[in-house]
Amino acid sequence: MEDVIDELRESAVEVPTPLELPDEDEVIEAQEQLLIPIPSELREFLLQVSDVVYGSIEPVTIKDPHSHTYLPEVAAIAWDQGMPRDLLPICEHNGDVYCVSAEGEVGLWAAGELSEATWPSVWHWAKDVWLNS
Repeated sequence: MEDVIDELRESAVEVPTPLELPDEDEVIEAQEQLLIPIPSELREFLLQVSDVVYGSIEPVTIKDPHSHTYLPEVAAIAWDQGMPRDLLPICEHNGDVYCVSAEGEVGLWAAGELSEATWPSVWHWAKDVWLNS
């Protein structure tokens, strides 16, 4: 996890209006809106690197409820489009949704179904997909 965090920080691009990291209270508030627990690795991801801007992929955030990457809103849209309610999105990209299960495994919801592509954790997904975007 630490090596992925370091690599993301080193790769991050500077933007005119930087994103901010949430605090634990904001994570709890987002979880209350979702009505399901946020898996521990996604929680750490949000607290550690949700301020990173890199590549063409924009992972979910929880700091700004008006952002197009706001986790509760991204989840509501994905669930409305048929993604199972026991999954949480970590990123919407080109109409597909990378999502995480309660156990922490990441999958890809594409064309109305889960694809066979999986990653053992949010950190594996960040290294294999986000850093390679």
